[in-house]
Amino acid sequence: MRKWMWELVIGFAPVFLIFMAFIGYNVIPLVFGLLMFAAIFVMLKMRGGGIAIGAAQERKRRKAGPAKLTFAEIGGQESAKQELQEALDFMVRHEEIKRFGIRPIKGILLTGPPGTGKTLMAKAAAHYTNAVFVAASGSEFVEMYVGVGAGRIRELFKEARTRAAKENKENAVIFIDEIDVIGGKREGGQQREYDQTLNQLLTEMDGIYTAETPRILLMAATNRKEMLDSALLRPGRFDRHIQVDLPDKKGRAHILELHAKNKPLHESVSLDKVAEESFGFSGAQLESVMNEAAIYAMRESLKEIEQRHLSMAIDKVMLGERTDRESTEEEKRRVAIHELGHAIAAEVVAPGSVNQVALSPRGRALGYVRHNPQEDKYLYTKAYLEGQIVIALAGAAAEEIYYGERSTGSSNDFEQAINIVHTMMTSGLTSLGIVNMDMMTKEVLMNENSAILDELAAKSKQLLLDHSSVFDKSLEILLREERLSGEQFRCQISDRTLLPA
Repeated sequence: MRKWMWELVIGFAPVFLIFMAFIGYNVIPLVFGLLMFAAIFVMLKMRGGGIAIGAAQERKRRKAGPAKLTFAEIGGQESAKQELQEALDFMVRHEEIKRFGIRPIKGILLTGPPGTGKTLMAKAAAHYTNAVFVAASGSEFVEMYVGVGAGRIRELFKEARTRAAKENKENAVIFIDEIDVIGGKREGGQQREYDQTLNQLLTEMDGIYTAETPRILLMAATNRKEMLDSALLRPGRFDRHIQVDLPDKKGRAHILELHAKNKPLHESVSLDKVAEESFGFSGAQLESVMNEAAIYAMRESLKEIEQRHLSMAIDKVMLGERTDRESTEEEKRRVAIHELGHAIAAEVVAPGSVNQVALSPRGRALGYVRHNPQEDKYLYTKAYLEGQIVIALAGAAAEEIYYGERSTGSSNDFEQAINIVHTMMTSGLTSLGIVNMDMMTKEVLMNENSAILDELAAKSKQLLLDHSSVFDKSLEILLREERLSGEQFRCQISDRTLLPA
């Protein structure tokens, strides 16, 4: 109804009621009827209009479309990109696959840790197939009103078809980020709004006929694949599940090179070294490293980014910004002893692994030990994991030796050690052997956990006692300069033969 007609009705209604009351008519039932009609109308408007308004806002937001992105502009993920391109060829070479009787895929699910480039790969997929790209987030389908999420799913697919026809394109890619919000496992009992939204999504995917134009491909991303409903994961819906993992060293170097193109780097900068030092970083974290390094250079009014800026940026992304927190002399001494405990244990377990020991507070850490880059590891032996536990417990062991007690500064170390023990248990590397963790009682698991940690804590403490002279040599330098390089630290222990781990 047009706006002027509503204004006419709103203006006429009270005049009409007053006139009826004036001539002696009982207007109370009429008033209640009008109020009830208005309430019902508002509820329907909010439910139906909510879909239309939300969809209209999404159309306006997506109207310009994403910037064109190619797979070559995405660093790392070579195997994931190759697998995705092979799947997309079903859309590009549709005449050839029709001749072989191959059914084109309907859905591709991208899984992996946050920041690894899943959304970027979806945008590149749209460019690769010359398709319309329509994106949405799982949270956009969740509303308090029943049916709104299902309505938005229908609107999403309708928009993809409409835009493809309008732009005269044969393909359309629909991308849903964080699909676990609406695609979680359905439980028995009361029907939920999430279930209705998921049911509508399943229906829309079943209605995708890839022989028709436009051909629609649904892509989705999630960090928690295990939470998705089995009906969503079966062939015929999400046919391909592509793992987008954290990049390896070669992939990290490629990502750094891409983000360094618009930044003035000093000729002495080695991005390969940065790639080595950033083991375990995602693509998003590597982009942040380059950005933070540029900020450090700008703060110093320099024209180029130097290697030390990149090193400082890695520390910031890993641990947080350096704070101005002032510690007492006694607290600083305790932190120095704690960090030296970690450093000595690290040198025993992996000689040459310590890069520096620092007392500068970063984030929640009052001090830290930075390690030299190691080889990328994806498989771990029992000896290696036990060595990591010894290093983690060495800080608390050093405090016990010098102060006779521990402090709260070891809480993160203990959490790390417990997580490693859990990994050992699930991998069959403990005295429990190969077990089903769900079948083990908490008491058995706690006893095994305590036995492993107590044994390795004693080993860590004895290791530090055997190298107690290193504390006396290094502690004074660390307290005075608040930083001890790996070379300086190894000079202090060069007159001793380190014991094997």
